[in-house]
Amino acid sequence: MRRKIVAGNWKMNKNLEQGMNLIDEIIKLNSSENVLKIFATPFIHITSAVEKIKDKKDFAIAAQNCHHMESGAYTGEVSASMVRSSGTEYIIIGHSERRSYFNETTPLLVQKLNIALANDLIPIFCVGENLEDRNNNNHLEVIRQQLKDALYHLSPADFSKLIIAYEPIWAIGTGVTATTHQAQGMHNFIRSEINKKYGKEISENISILYGGSCNAENAKELFACLDVDGGLVGGASLKANDFTAIANSF
Repeated sequence: MRRKIVAGNWKMNKNLEQGMNLIDEIIKLNSSENVLKIFATPFIHITSAVEKIKDKKDFAIAAQNCHHMESGAYTGEVSASMVRSSGTEYIIIGHSERRSYFNETTPLLVQKLNIALANDLIPIFCVGENLEDRNNNNHLEVIRQQLKDALYHLSPADFSKLIIAYEPIWAIGTGVTATTHQAQGMHNFIRSEINKKYGKEISENISILYGGSCNAENAKELFACLDVDGGLVGGASLKANDFTAIANSF
């Protein structure tokens, strides 16, 4: 059975004190223990955040990024082994902002993916199309190619460890949300493509999250879709009541 997941991507927000207060607030609120809540915090928060949730099975911590090399003279960077040594279990790879703002190419993402898995991190791997691709009715081919180029070198055992996040880039930070028909259609397409490559057992058990302006108002409708297993949440993850409401939307 696929796990229901709500992952909050804090991006570059909250100083250390604010971040720890946010985690405390969310933990105090009543949320479903059947839903895994993941806090993807800035690097400076990770060790303190891990300590906050260490005895709570329904909470986990993720890094937002890592370097593609194991170690070396890369001033200002953080390696996957450093992330894992902090007690962090998850890592976001391939987010649209990393691809766009930092020019992260598919070959680089493959390196990051491989080194994350080698260090026992669970990748939340993001795929998504832009508005031009959607308007040109090319969105399915874009997603198919992203999956093939970045993920299909993985063994079935490694692939089954992944969480996939679908980001309609045209719906991130714009206030526009994919309709439930659009969300379910793409999630079903992703699952069917995985089925073609890795078979039914893996495709039916991998969690696929919706990552386009998911909030407390639309989460229930989105999560009711058959192939939507939760959300990769941006702005709403910075508010305790909103994040908890999303986690309670299943």
